[in-house]
Amino acid sequence: MKRLLVPLLFGLIGTSILIGLGIWQIQRMAVKEAVLAQIDARIAGAPVALPVVADPTRDRYLPVSVAGVFDATELHVLVGAKDLGAGYRVIAPFVTEDRRRILVDRGFIHLEDKENPRTVQAAVVEGNLHWPDEVDGYTPAPDNARSIWFARDVPAMAAALNTEQILIIARRETPDTAEITPLPVDSSNIPNDHLQYVITWFSLAAIWVIMTGFFLWRSRRTTKGEAL
Repeated sequence: MKRLLVPLLFGLIGTSILIGLGIWQIQRMAVKEAVLAQIDARIAGAPVALPVVADPTRDRYLPVSVAGVFDATELHVLVGAKDLGAGYRVIAPFVTEDRRRILVDRGFIHLEDKENPRTVQAAVVEGNLHWPDEVDGYTPAPDNARSIWFARDVPAMAAALNTEQILIIARRETPDTAEITPLPVDSSNIPNDHLQYVITWFSLAAIWVIMTGFFLWRSRRTTKGEAL
């Protein structure tokens, strides 16, 4: 029996650790779901006036409403949208009634519509402030000759269009612009992989128990064989 004690303890300790990691991930999943619920509630809140000084941390997802007029200049961010296919996000400067110049993500157009003229008119834009984190070491540089970008880089876009570093992701424009489909911000793109981690750790715990049991069974059979 002494030969079985060490592998038994090893199996129990390993199983406890793996189960503990699974429980920890359940706790983290609950926290993450609460955070996502808070973000969804913030996104869907009543719109307020654009802050005088917008802060990327404090004001992320803040619902706002602004009145003004669009500039005819555009940048186009290459995207793939569910149920819409490949196309571009239209990023346009917007001059507010108090003469502030900001960025608005107006929404989606199809690839073939890139060169079509867009409606430029006075409008009221409702949406959410956002500073997307989409740029990494693999993001290609913008194709400035064709006004095609591969990520929403707010500081770089603001510099290119001479605006403040403020981006509103439009939820609706009044009057409505039929040629652009809004792609409102939501929490669906925020990673929440904790359920997968829960399944992984508990699966490993089950495998560990099975392997420990198998090893103990083999060891016991061997011990009996030697005794005979």
